[in-house]
Amino acid sequence: EDAVSWSEMIREVVSEGRMPPWHADTKHGKFSNDRSLPREERDLLLAWIKDGCPKGDAKDMPEPKKWEESWAIGKPDVVLSMPRSFTVPADMPTGGVRYQYFVAPTDYPEDRWIQAAEARPQAREVVHHIIIYILPKDALKGGRRPAIGPRAAGDGIGNGFLTSYAPGDSPLILQPGQAKKLPKGAMLLFQMHYTPDGVKREDRSSVGIVFAKQKPTVEVRTRAAAQQLLFIPPGAGNYKATSTTTFTQDVQLLTLFPHMHVRGKDFKYVVKYPDGKEETVLSVPRFDFNWQANYRLEKPLILPKGTIMTCTAHFDNSKSNLNNPDPSKWVMWGDQTWEEMMIGFADYTV
Repeated sequence: EDAVSWSEMIREVVSEGRMPPWHADTKHGKFSNDRSLPREERDLLLAWIKDGCPKGDAKDMPEPKKWEESWAIGKPDVVLSMPRSFTVPADMPTGGVRYQYFVAPTDYPEDRWIQAAEARPQAREVVHHIIIYILPKDALKGGRRPAIGPRAAGDGIGNGFLTSYAPGDSPLILQPGQAKKLPKGAMLLFQMHYTPDGVKREDRSSVGIVFAKQKPTVEVRTRAAAQQLLFIPPGAGNYKATSTTTFTQDVQLLTLFPHMHVRGKDFKYVVKYPDGKEETVLSVPRFDFNWQANYRLEKPLILPKGTIMTCTAHFDNSKSNLNNPDPSKWVMWGDQTWEEMMIGFADYTV
């Protein structure tokens, strides 16, 4: 019944290629999680709508399942939650709701290896994103601030980046033999971004974890090539920003995740090998803030020691950008959606 009521919209967005959401340029790279519809499936769906959306045999219909009852990673071995609930106000305060941070201890007496992890919001209506970081047990000793986010250079954001939740994002699901390390006595840090929707809500988000059944053969890390020096002029329709990171040991590249906000226009990853050869590994010609996506390489890409990864992005701060909250403003780096970010995340094995 829901599909029938939305059938004209489905026909429009599928015909125009806006759905399913997939924004990688097919000229560069192949990805195992490509969500675009094969032509035969697209034609079948459009023909069904043209025929008036006939209902199939009722006995073939699966039982409905609530979102809260299912995990994309399968049944977690453990679910850890924020230590307390956070009250999200009904109305947006001046300057927005500041990022909130919550720490959940793990207290495992030995190192553990994580093969899958999925962040889950309780109040989905107001949770813009969740990032889960792994912190060493003494990271907060003496009240010091942990090294997280783009400010943590090099392996960087890999100083603990575990998984995230955002519109269109998918959870961490690694292949057998791959895992992220959870050190003995580590803590999990929840970075929470809330956007009020007119209703006062309580949120106590959580993360489900599946541990590797045996010690992995390779460790998976995450790093971020970020450009925080953003000064986007009012009305600029094609502002360029670049960032780089250098791999100081041989690695295998697994996943790419470009991140910008509502003025983001396009994003590209190029690797330059030690012999001078360059290769575009991902191009997103039409970035869509509403669909944050990981791009998982179909086959891991070997990057020899000394390989430089360069990210290039463009921003549209003009009136022609219908998502632009205010084209008359200078735009700089900031946490809130009406500010901007430029980060090229990458998962790789060592």
